[in-house]
Amino acid sequence: MRPLTIAASLALTTLLAAAPVRAQDEATPAPAANAASNGALQGDAGKGKMLTYTCQGCHGITGYKNAYPSYRVPRIGGQSAEYLANALHEYQKGTRQHPTMQAQAQSFSDQDIADIAAFLSSIK
Repeated sequence: MRPLTIAASLALTTLLAAAPVRAQDEATPAPAANAASNGALQGDAGKGKMLTYTCQGCHGITGYKNAYPSYRVPRIGGQSAEYLANALHEYQKGTRQHPTMQAQAQSFSDQDIADIAAFLSSIK
């Protein structure tokens, strides 16, 4: 099997295993889900840390090169929360092209993306 297929399968399996927990959490809105005065969701870095477990498989390896297409995988820890949220939303919409990232992003709710952005932006 190709490494990308294995990584994608592992990522999807992990996300599907966590899906019932997220669905239950979404049924009862948490305080972090309240919109800020500007209308943006407030991210919960603790929840974001759990959601980024599969991200570390590619983005957490220094110097890692992606097999499809072949390029260096960018470091996402320490990026601004706004940049990270915008990037994930663009993958969801298909305006950014990468099959693995599009599949990952489409599995996240807007609150998940805010949580992920909050956590990743806090990494030094």
